[in-house]
Amino acid sequence: MERKWWHDQVVYQIYPRSFMDSNSDGIGDLNGIKSKLWYLHRLGVQIIWLCPVYRSPNRDNGYDISDYYQIMEEFGTLEDMCALIEECKNYNISIIMDLVLSHSSDLHEWFQQSRSSRDNPYREYYIWKDPVEGKEPTAEKAFFGGSVWEWDEKTAQYYRHTFCKEQPDLNWNNSRLRRELYKMIRFWMDKGIKGFRLDAIDNIAKDEQGRHDTASGKVHEFLRELNENTFGTAKHLVTVGETGSAGIEDAKLYSDPKRRELDMIFQFEVMGIDGTRTGTVEPKEYTLKDLKQVMSKWQAELDDVGWNSLFWSNHDYPRAVSRFGNDSPKYRTVSAKMLATLLHGMKGTPYIYQGEELGMTNIAFNGIYDYRDIETLNFYEEKKAEGWPKERIMEYIYQNSRDNARTPMQWDASKYAGFSDTAPWIRLNPNYTEINAAKNLADKHSVFYYYKKLIELRHTMDVLVYGTYQLEYEAHPQVFSYTRRYHDESVLVICNFCEASCSIPLNLSFEDKDVLISNYETRQKKNSILYLRPYEALMIQTGGKAR
Repeated sequence: MERKWWHDQVVYQIYPRSFMDSNSDGIGDLNGIKSKLWYLHRLGVQIIWLCPVYRSPNRDNGYDISDYYQIMEEFGTLEDMCALIEECKNYNISIIMDLVLSHSSDLHEWFQQSRSSRDNPYREYYIWKDPVEGKEPTAEKAFFGGSVWEWDEKTAQYYRHTFCKEQPDLNWNNSRLRRELYKMIRFWMDKGIKGFRLDAIDNIAKDEQGRHDTASGKVHEFLRELNENTFGTAKHLVTVGETGSAGIEDAKLYSDPKRRELDMIFQFEVMGIDGTRTGTVEPKEYTLKDLKQVMSKWQAELDDVGWNSLFWSNHDYPRAVSRFGNDSPKYRTVSAKMLATLLHGMKGTPYIYQGEELGMTNIAFNGIYDYRDIETLNFYEEKKAEGWPKERIMEYIYQNSRDNARTPMQWDASKYAGFSDTAPWIRLNPNYTEINAAKNLADKHSVFYYYKKLIELRHTMDVLVYGTYQLEYEAHPQVFSYTRRYHDESVLVICNFCEASCSIPLNLSFEDKDVLISNYETRQKKNSILYLRPYEALMIQTGGKAR
């Protein structure tokens, strides 16, 4: 595989609204991000992914763009964005910008023109259909509830929206629209953006009835054309596509370098393993063996064909330590480190969601009035109308709401967690006095410094970047372990996923100097048996040396 500059990098995802407020309005902004670049540099990340900062009415927290060329007023100005790009250069940090190309806001000028009349030149920028037997053209449901079709009185047709009705789908079958999008992307490339995360990009292909087209291969044709006209013309850009419906074979097509589509994708097989945000209303049971099989499958199948994106959480999912670890005071730190060990030892690009490096946890607000996420609010109203008891609705929301990940970044123990000097746009997690960046930075054994060490290892060890993957102890009910090998280098990763202690036979001899990283300071081993304490994790160098 041809080496790329981003292969050994770790990406840090920023949700701007909740990262850092610089102007005392309770909302995070671009200047706030700029003021914390020193922190990201200290952590060791060299790529940051910004969730959308474009002008938006914020119906879906920036994923409804009304002007691709301007910055949301709450976040700052275009000049502020350019200043952030320049300041990042001083820290050797590149910016991946979130691009929403599958839909726009209904306040975008294109849609305002499109809905003005049936013969408007912008009409075909969106998907309009006549009723079928007096009803919606198809029976599909929108991601945030209700039909994907919204009736427009003025022109007496339906327009399609995969998400909420204020997010009309763009019509990629229109070549003029595609050229407009390519022009916009080149604008940001010229500003110094070094990569793009393409939101819901597998939704862009539609058939003649306006339904998602997953069979014809049209999405790949669109992506190759997009690549040829934008980021494929530059040598030093990285792209990742959000492809919620992608399986292994799809991923190979998307991320095979020879096809010149994308560098990697976000697939959600792991994210849906427990039923979270999959459309189910009851938790889905799974075992550690299930998790091993899914993660190992992606490691094996994309080896030397494509490239994996590695993540436990993002702005759309609950906090990792609350979901896959143990967020109790006793085990939160050690289990957060265990999850980090498992992920950062795998092949692919690790993504850290803001606060993950501190071990931030889920939030259970007192009532629905504290939630801000449109998906959460719509779910509450739908289930209330269906007769669900309030307690059942709220229990589901506590586990699944996207607002779990969107509470403000916990910088210190001051009144508003150092995020702002006024009340934030969404309530803080009350545990910020115990879990915050200042406390982490003051403790050399913190989750922060553990992540910093993992990032350093990926920068210095080819085996963690390019090595093959082999699952170990496949049948063990508590242990997730694998070996990475590259030339004469080899590393063994061992993680106990449970609160209970356990043991494994270890057919190798190692000393403390061979342990690259561990979330316990000492090891418990006797003869050929390794005893693992709750959530214990080790990364052991079993051959070769770091470069």
